[in-house]
Amino acid sequence: MSKLLIVGTVAFDAIETPFGKTDKILGGAATYIGLSAANFNIDSAVVSIVGEDFPDSYLELLKKNNINIDGVEIVKGGKTFFWSGRYHNDLNTRDTLETQLNVLSDFQPLVPKDYKNAEYVMLGNLHPLVQLSVLDQIEDPKLVVLDTMNFWMDNTLEDLKKVIERVDVITINDEEARQLSGEHSLVKAARKIEEMGPKYVVIKKGEHGALLFRGDQIFFAPALPLEEVFDPTGAGDTFAGGFIGYLAYTNDVTFENMKSAIIYGSNLASFCVEKFGTERMQKLDRKQVNERLAEFRKLTQYQTHID
Repeated sequence: MSKLLIVGTVAFDAIETPFGKTDKILGGAATYIGLSAANFNIDSAVVSIVGEDFPDSYLELLKKNNINIDGVEIVKGGKTFFWSGRYHNDLNTRDTLETQLNVLSDFQPLVPKDYKNAEYVMLGNLHPLVQLSVLDQIEDPKLVVLDTMNFWMDNTLEDLKKVIERVDVITINDEEARQLSGEHSLVKAARKIEEMGPKYVVIKKGEHGALLFRGDQIFFAPALPLEEVFDPTGAGDTFAGGFIGYLAYTNDVTFENMKSAIIYGSNLASFCVEKFGTERMQKLDRKQVNERLAEFRKLTQYQTHID
């Protein structure tokens, strides 16, 4: 059984969309990644930090999903990272209302001894220096996937480039790919980013699917058209968790297998957006996942008749 190490935030979110709003609920990149990857038979662990205010029930939820939490530091007297945001009517844009770093501001990640040899590593969206610290603690992984965002490109670009040099796959959205590369064409952008170090580039396009690049090879996976999208928070992290979870489960990092991983990631992300926060991901079962995979197949199956 492959080992997957997940590094990222375990946090509180308060979310407002055109369909309602929440008080503080369970959030954080590592949470979404972990719950998504838990759909596969792998040995996963989360490295993160929370405050004393973080409910035991949330930690038990992670453990219930076979996610090792030995690497989750609990700071006595500390407060957990908190983010609050409001989505616009199109659900593609949002305003951050409040960010409280709290214990995250002094996060010094410590990889548990049993996971220093993890074959698969998922670096969730964090400060590049934190990500570098994790890379320095692990032993010859088979695949390292990086998720980042434009905030780090704006404020810590040189440190971010050091991380990018050391990973195998980078996952970013189309706007971030253009910013990082300086190219408007996503094909040119992917090539520029590959020159920075990664073997594979995954560009997420939200409701318009995702692109996978490796040299001259390109694969596109659509997003499943949904009747209702309730809350897009965590969809990108859920995608990443499904992507690396499938790769760890199959233990195959070829381009062909990554095509399937993109589909699995998109499939799981389609569930995430149906409820607030992690609620939908907590109640998934294999039958639901497989039924929706069949819907994805129908999206791309067609025959052509040429005389």
